[in-house]
Amino acid sequence: MYYLKLVFKNIFRHKLRSLLTLLGLVVAILAFGLLQSVVNAWYAGSDMASARRLVARNAVSLVFPLPIYYRERIRAVDGVTAVGTSNWFGGIYRDMTPANFFAQFAVDHENFFDLYSEFRTRPEELLAWKKDRRGALVGRLLADQYGWRVGDVIPLKGTIYPGTWEFVVRGIYEPRDESTITRQLYFHWDLLNEEIKLKYPRRAEQVGVFVVGIADGSRAAEISQAIDREFRNSLAETLTETEKAFQLSFIAQTETIIAAVRIVSFVVIVIIFAVVANTMAMTARERLAEYATLKTIGFGPAFVGALIIGESLMITALGGAVGILATFPAAAAFKAAMGSFFPVFKVAPETVAMQVACALVVGLLAGLLPSIRAARVKIVDGLRYIG
Repeated sequence: MYYLKLVFKNIFRHKLRSLLTLLGLVVAILAFGLLQSVVNAWYAGSDMASARRLVARNAVSLVFPLPIYYRERIRAVDGVTAVGTSNWFGGIYRDMTPANFFAQFAVDHENFFDLYSEFRTRPEELLAWKKDRRGALVGRLLADQYGWRVGDVIPLKGTIYPGTWEFVVRGIYEPRDESTITRQLYFHWDLLNEEIKLKYPRRAEQVGVFVVGIADGSRAAEISQAIDREFRNSLAETLTETEKAFQLSFIAQTETIIAAVRIVSFVVIVIIFAVVANTMAMTARERLAEYATLKTIGFGPAFVGALIIGESLMITALGGAVGILATFPAAAAFKAAMGSFFPVFKVAPETVAMQVACALVVGLLAGLLPSIRAARVKIVDGLRYIG
């Protein structure tokens, strides 16, 4: 107890220096936590992917569609339990600002939500959506953002499919947990196909991807190969992969950015390590005479070294604790400002553990060399030293 009291008092002997060091630690730990949370948010879509869902797309590129009649042939593959269709719509709501961007998909309304158990729907709303040709189901995050309610009409200006499209909100689906993204709008693929038949007959009877439900996730690779063999040497060969791999293929396009964010987060820690190490070096150098005095009255080198290590650890513990606590409201504010880009943005337990580890490592390393020097100083040299 006496040791901790002595360490605590030593921290604030030079108040300005200690407060500036603590402030730097708070900012560094906070920045590290936010940057790591950004990286985690980038992978949120792949994290919610199910091991029992596959995605079959055109082997050439995602921009090329697949014939709708593939659905029955895929359903006949051993191990497949259900097949749904999904087509990116790409409509504009209000204007083209990033804040008003959200995903819209034309899907197989009969079984699509059976494939996605993480979306919670009310039976009556799901039934109403299935019966309404122009009905739409929207996620909770979208509904809260725009204030949509059941019965509201949502106008979208088509880009891939020109014209003004109006959809009636027939239900709002809820997330299974906070990791589930609910910023999508789903409507009937049949409606899209009928309109395309009238305006662009050659583009009709085609879908973007098939979502394939399988009974056993451990057979994902085997079933994927079986599906691709079914359409080998056809005019539209398929590439089937797990839903997670499909999602990661989009993230791979921005892998350099993600790597840069990771690097910057650790560079911040290296910088604050240099700041804390400089603080502890200055502190130890100024107190060499005091450490020599402690040795003179009977305290051993281990105690002297432990004083410096303890002071360094206590500084980083205080700064780290405040930085970690500040990360949560900062993350909430960031999510509110950037919700359209990061619909799932939270501080994961792993991130907090990394913050704690960084603070402890910085504290240990920053105090290590000064403590060794103080422990080894000779009594005569220390008493002679003028700091």
